[in-house]
Amino acid sequence: MARFDPQTIVLTGASGGIGEELAKELAGPGRRFLLIARDRDKLAALAVRLEAQGASAEIAALDVRDKVALTDSLSAFDRKHPVDLVIANAGVTAGLGADRSREAEHEVERQIDINYRAAVNTVSGLAEAMRVRGRGQVVLVASLAGLRPLPDMPTYSATKAALIAYGHALRGWLKPFGVGVTILCPGFVTTPMSIRHNGAKPFEISADKAARLMYKAIMKRKALYAFPFPLAFGIYLQNLLPPRLADLFVGGFGAEIEKDPRYEHEGGMRE
Repeated sequence: MARFDPQTIVLTGASGGIGEELAKELAGPGRRFLLIARDRDKLAALAVRLEAQGASAEIAALDVRDKVALTDSLSAFDRKHPVDLVIANAGVTAGLGADRSREAEHEVERQIDINYRAAVNTVSGLAEAMRVRGRGQVVLVASLAGLRPLPDMPTYSATKAALIAYGHALRGWLKPFGVGVTILCPGFVTTPMSIRHNGAKPFEISADKAARLMYKAIMKRKALYAFPFPLAFGIYLQNLLPPRLADLFVGGFGAEIEKDPRYEHEGGMRE
């Protein structure tokens, strides 16, 4: 089998954290990027960095919840530069309310809209063109929380579980046409998102190390890659237990999730 060598790459959630580090890992001579996130200045700075590594980059400063803007950007880019690799990486977290009260409605909706709907819309904007061309790779950045949901992050866990299920279904559809699907399930990674997570973060790794591991999984076109191994293996074993026993282990992962400052203005929209 020929080595996978994507030349045209789309990456959402590119302005920081795992997305930024993954872009740097993928960058190289001849590779072309479409970088998508809300922060134009951060995207522009990343594009300069990628160009210094020999790549070229276009940016689309948009909110991935805006389906029309997202789809238009993806379609326009794919018409000019047929996409080899699309990475749906954009994601947000939130947790329970004060005194372990229920999640705020606007935070539930935001997580569903960004973590799941926007990922589906990102893939839908390119998958058919890939299928017709008979080549390409779809990458979905999920989470270990999608394999073993966390009680303090119910909606986040659910959106990542949905993304995993979606990825497995996509692979069954697209594989006969020569298009691969990789589902990535990282554990705790040191990012601005992780800093807001006040609780146990076993086996936490840096964003650049996570990006290196993800890059290898993408290049090998793995179906599913969950890491770090000790935590992923523990989750697999835990899922073999009866629910009542498995629930005892999850108690050690209790956490409070601080409000996301990027979305504070949305706090009173749909209560």
